[in-house]
Amino acid sequence: MKADLTATTGRSRRRIRGLVALAFALIAVTAVGWPVYVTPKIDAPEKADAIVVLGGDHDGREEYGLSLAEQGFAPQIVFSNPYRASDTTMKSICEGHYDFDVSCFKPDPSTTRGEGQEIRRRAEAEGWKRVIVVTFVPHVSRSRYIIGKCWDGEIRVVADPQPLPVWVWAANYVWQTAGYVRAQFESC
Repeated sequence: MKADLTATTGRSRRRIRGLVALAFALIAVTAVGWPVYVTPKIDAPEKADAIVVLGGDHDGREEYGLSLAEQGFAPQIVFSNPYRASDTTMKSICEGHYDFDVSCFKPDPSTTRGEGQEIRRRAEAEGWKRVIVVTFVPHVSRSRYIIGKCWDGEIRVVADPQPLPVWVWAANYVWQTAGYVRAQFESC
């Protein structure tokens, strides 16, 4: 009977140690990722040659980009449109009528790298020196890194300030980290 109690106590201690180690690992990952994904350096918008809205969830970034154009931060706004042709949000934006130039493109590849390549192509063709890139908060640092690999002009990365649910933050710790790892092995 005493041997059974000792074995049970040993397993309980190992479980507790494992849970404590897991808790410390989660705290460490959260602490390391916090300044990259939760509180990244978000630029203040300044006058630019163009505003480029990156693709992703329709989370308010399109409206935020349009509001920047309406405020006169750039004479044109360019939307990445990696969505299906049936996407009504992008259809209304790309076919809309505005007091500034609006264009849309399908990135190839359909990633931030493809968007960076398009920024470089248009910047070279149109003489852009500064662009405002619009995304959402967890993607700010990674988009700055990837687009900076593609184009050496001035990049002002801004994000729609809408609050995000906890599950979005948690999922983006994983997603954005994987994207950083992939970007390390890719040139533009």
